[in-house]
Amino acid sequence: MDQLLITGGRPLKGAVKVSGAKNATLPAMAATVLTEGRHIIRNVPLLRDVKTMDRLLVHMGMDVRFENSTMIITNRGVRNFEAPYDLVKTMRASILVLGPMIARYGRARVSLPGGCAIGARPVNLHLMGLEKMGARIELNQGYIEARASRLHGADIYFDIPTVTGTENLMMAASLAKGVTRIENAAREPEVVDLAEALNNMGARIYGAGESIINIEGVDELNPLNHTVIPDRIETGTFIVAAAITGGEIEILNARAEHLEAVITKLEETGVACDTSARGLRAYKRSPIQARDLKTMPYPGFPTDMQAQFMALMCLAEGTSVIRETIFENRFMHVAELKRMGADITIEGSIATVKGVKALKGAPVMATDLRASASLVLAGLAAEGETLVDRIYHLDRGYERLDDKLKTLGARIERIKR
Repeated sequence: MDQLLITGGRPLKGAVKVSGAKNATLPAMAATVLTEGRHIIRNVPLLRDVKTMDRLLVHMGMDVRFENSTMIITNRGVRNFEAPYDLVKTMRASILVLGPMIARYGRARVSLPGGCAIGARPVNLHLMGLEKMGARIELNQGYIEARASRLHGADIYFDIPTVTGTENLMMAASLAKGVTRIENAAREPEVVDLAEALNNMGARIYGAGESIINIEGVDELNPLNHTVIPDRIETGTFIVAAAITGGEIEILNARAEHLEAVITKLEETGVACDTSARGLRAYKRSPIQARDLKTMPYPGFPTDMQAQFMALMCLAEGTSVIRETIFENRFMHVAELKRMGADITIEGSIATVKGVKALKGAPVMATDLRASASLVLAGLAAEGETLVDRIYHLDRGYERLDDKLKTLGARIERIKR
């Protein structure tokens, strides 16, 4: 497994382009199951999870080509209706092929998904919705086995908003007979992006981005031709990188409207985020001040930025209280930050962070995708060398992050093992 060796203490300066959003790319790829033809997806990041979805689609009988951030997927008809464990185990988003397969072909066998080990992340809401639409579902030896003739519209209520659940049911409902209504739907920009992609294919989806989404099913869809939105979490990570190193970064291709809660909170701490036609310019306006944080579903502060915010709070003036309300077990980066000198205590889903004068470089181990980003950020600001192990987590969600940081002046090297 590769490692990153970081020598901290250098302000990051310059311009960097944000890649396409992983969490918008994966559902767009899954949507190509809905209809045959030649599909085109642009602004695709080259990531481990994208490669995994690529392999899954090829396993199902599709042809996938990737060049210069553009993916061309040719669907001549799915021939294999199973998403096997050896592919699904590394990526939770593989569950997104379930809805399209049932809607288009009337059957699917999908292994229960994997991904980051940051909580149960149940798929029961996906299954509940599909059953209401007429699917017959059984769990058998770790697999979801589903069959249906043609799905029909239904009224579906989520106890909690679920991004992949909302996306799965939107795709399935696009080919269902009648109208499907999803209440308490996820409102994330990635959900809106998928709805726009599906509507461009001929779907009739109304209300994406709000808590109630209505989908009028159609008989068939056209091939996909879509450009993926920029990654808002990568954007937020670079904003923190500018602040934590005392540098100034112009973040190209960023969309501030997708990050309002993050920008507002970071500005409270002393970070400046100036918008322009090119994107965002981020820098530390004044000494970083501790601020409390509570993660919430969109449009609240995203759980995917919690670890990065915590890294910044480790060096803030004062004490901050961070409440994680979305996933359990999402403080696994705390033990590693403490190895670098951070003063953090945990009680249940609450972390109390007392700012320190400096962090010290140390060997640390990444435990999940966003935790790995927080350790890289801490290493960039720390005195001395930080060695981050198990960075395959980082490669699941950030495209060439180490190369991008190098262009900004970071002293960071990937060690092949």
